[in-house]
Amino acid sequence: MERGLGTVIALVLAGASLVACGGEDGGSGDEPDRAPTTIAVPADHPTIQEAVDAAQEGDTVLVSPGTYEEAVTIDVEDVTLRGTDRNGVVLDGTGIQASGVTVIAAGVTVANLTVRNFNNNGVLVTGFTEDGVGIGRGSDGYEVLDPEESPPLEGFAVRYVTASNNGLYGIYAFDTNDGVIEHSYASGHPDSGVYVGQCQQCDIVVRDNVLERNAVGYEQANASDSVVVVRNRLVGNRVGLTVLSDYQEAFVPNTSTVVQGNLVADNNQADTPSQAEGGFGIGIGVSGAVDTTLRANRVAGNRTAGVSITSSQDLAPQGTVVEDNDVSGNGTDLWYAASELAPGTGTCLSGNTLTTTKPAGIATRWDCPGGGPETVGVPLVIEGAPEGFFYSDVVAGPDQPQMPEADAALEAGSVDVDLASIGVPPADLYADRAGVR
Repeated sequence: MERGLGTVIALVLAGASLVACGGEDGGSGDEPDRAPTTIAVPADHPTIQEAVDAAQEGDTVLVSPGTYEEAVTIDVEDVTLRGTDRNGVVLDGTGIQASGVTVIAAGVTVANLTVRNFNNNGVLVTGFTEDGVGIGRGSDGYEVLDPEESPPLEGFAVRYVTASNNGLYGIYAFDTNDGVIEHSYASGHPDSGVYVGQCQQCDIVVRDNVLERNAVGYEQANASDSVVVVRNRLVGNRVGLTVLSDYQEAFVPNTSTVVQGNLVADNNQADTPSQAEGGFGIGIGVSGAVDTTLRANRVAGNRTAGVSITSSQDLAPQGTVVEDNDVSGNGTDLWYAASELAPGTGTCLSGNTLTTTKPAGIATRWDCPGGGPETVGVPLVIEGAPEGFFYSDVVAGPDQPQMPEADAALEAGSVDVDLASIGVPPADLYADRAGVR
């Protein structure tokens, strides 16, 4: 039977309607939910970046042992990049590539692999991008970084990663919230082994890492409101750990950081890159930060100062709580060096084992709570800092333990920390993972 043009058009439209509605059975037409899958390198894709490019949310890129001379960017949410052998899966920048792994998507985990010989960073996790490229820098004298234009990346994890001999930072979290850096190792970095910067309501935990032979072991700037730094080994750097406020990043000042249960010792290591401000022989430095808590740390053998509390330009240290620490055998156990431009206030000391302070006698006068009045301290003097090593010449560290199989199922994001259970660590904390004993 011959059909007119109007009938044909009606039939075509009806068919299209059925397709759009998922057919006669009334289904939605959407593809069924796709189960997460594992993409193997090199079995499924010869390079890590090709495997990451093929990944979808929830997938795991599982990398077999080998040296991969490539830089990787992860821009898909909830992807896991994991090596099958922490010491055998090596991303090598060969001194010419920028950063080993750059994460610019939420919910990403990087685990159980090594990143070395990159010009900038081993692992960079950042919410700040330009033209799809992850950036780890703050404001400068010409351009102010607007955090509203670059909202923080939400949710990340860096676990059991070895970062060695990279040109800036080992593991760098910038403009990020809700994350964890744990059970990792970093050495040979001219800025710091681990850095956390520029976030508010950060909810970031840095725990159980070994950081040695860096200019600074751990550095934190303008990362406020729930950053917890616990049970790390910071031995054999030029400076062990710093918490500071810095105008080069948004969210000045740094507030509400807890540093607890860390081993911070013998940070007088000569075969390390130079620290930019010339720091040497310092265990813990607090600079222009507000409401920093230093609790139950073991701080020993740092030849300039065990703990130094200073101003940062016109930013005063305020409300620093120093309690229940074992501080001994340092050049000066606690050196208070707030400047005339920004005299600090509210530093309090309670329950510590320490014998030497500058100014003298503050350990018995500045009790908690409340602490000392607005005070100008004694200027910090660093003498005899040795010439620094080029970062690529710093000796590599020992092989590191593998990530337990049970941890492979852990999600990205912050973790709970029971601070009440964390006391002063032993003097050999994680010595079995360290090259500097």
